[in-house]
Amino acid sequence: MNDEQIDRYSRHLSLPAVGEAGQQKLLSAHVLVVGLGGLGSPSALYLAAAGVGKLTFADFDTVEVSNLQRQVAHTTNRVGELKTHSARQTCLDINPDIVIEVIDYALEKEELDALIPTCSAVLDCSDNFPTRFAVNACCVKHKVPLISGAAIRFDGQVMVVRPDKPDSPCYRCLYKDGDETAETCAQTGILGPVVGLIGCIQALEAIKVLCDIGDDLSGRLLLFDGLGLEFNEIQLKQSSDCPVCFAQQ
Repeated sequence: MNDEQIDRYSRHLSLPAVGEAGQQKLLSAHVLVVGLGGLGSPSALYLAAAGVGKLTFADFDTVEVSNLQRQVAHTTNRVGELKTHSARQTCLDINPDIVIEVIDYALEKEELDALIPTCSAVLDCSDNFPTRFAVNACCVKHKVPLISGAAIRFDGQVMVVRPDKPDSPCYRCLYKDGDETAETCAQTGILGPVVGLIGCIQALEAIKVLCDIGDDLSGRLLLFDGLGLEFNEIQLKQSSDCPVCFAQQ
């Protein structure tokens, strides 16, 4: 690392669990963030600030006024811009020391199959089951760690899929066919800090995975109740009838 990087990442370097070796892992990493909305905004900001060397942002939506209550990577003067471009600019304003590529159209399966194997980890910050299912299947296929988050109203959840480790349950072990009907934030609302908190946890879990420190959420579903200010946890096991885990064997 050069002198500027040593200064920028000094608080990481002071952490024994991270140190110079961990920061080098972050600088060498490539993380894909799918969705640059309420979850993807804080995730992207913290990954950029942490010094993840290469980020790829995938989203085809544009910034709307109604997004600004929670999607903190965007600003009023960027309404109408593509979210990927807006988030890229905000992240580079925080840390010009990294590379950020953008994909501003819907990714097809073949493109996911080409992109995800180049990644150190993937953050699913999308808001629909078809995208979540497709990203999960591709991560399992290529054994790339996946950090999946979701939030609605006052509630949120995070899980980590580690197909690079034996017997790690995936997103489809939790959600089966027929679970695809989902409420949306536009229908039921979302409190801004809730989705921000879940996105921050996704960034935290990604950094832990990249630096290989601590215990990640693999095999656990973390549930957050914002009204009661409670965290709960459900233990997960790989499902013997999962169409994704056992399709890869």
